[in-house]
Amino acid sequence: MDDEPSFGELVADFLGRKDAQIQVTTATSAADGIERLTAGDEVFDCIVSDYDMPGKTGLEFLDEVRDRYPDLPFILFTGKGSEEVASEAISAGATDYLQKRGGTEQYDLLANRVRNVVEQYRSTQERDRVYQALETATQGIGLLDDNGEYIYLNEAYTDLYGYDTEDLIGEHWSRLYPNEEAARFEGLC
Repeated sequence: MDDEPSFGELVADFLGRKDAQIQVTTATSAADGIERLTAGDEVFDCIVSDYDMPGKTGLEFLDEVRDRYPDLPFILFTGKGSEEVASEAISAGATDYLQKRGGTEQYDLLANRVRNVVEQYRSTQERDRVYQALETATQGIGLLDDNGEYIYLNEAYTDLYGYDTEDLIGEHWSRLYPNEEAARFEGLC
């Protein structure tokens, strides 16, 4: 998002050339940006916004985005650069901050940062979906580390054995079985 349409199109063009997987949609105001985000016609994995715009600053836009999409990556890409603005942006919840500069290297850097934050965002979303599936499973599910200690237990698992999750995380699986049963299971591994 940038209040200068020509700059927004320039950034879109450069990013598209740097990485064909990056698809850019531009907006010229915070109101237009929020409208595009909430319309539901498109799915967005990252927002890149200028700081200094009429009506609302990039940080005010960030506040609106965070109210609706608390985890959506947000990169403040601004010509108004200072440590104070960078610190304010990160404190307000921006994922990253990048100062506009002359030359095309800035687009390489921006494309790299967009790829990185989107990859992390998607990985987090996938992990959350997996954990949600594990949590809602009616079968007991426990995950062990290489030492045989519990690192995850769903509620069905702890209910089955009559423990709270906190009682078993970090404990060896054999704690739940009589010694002779644990020895028999050890022999099967």
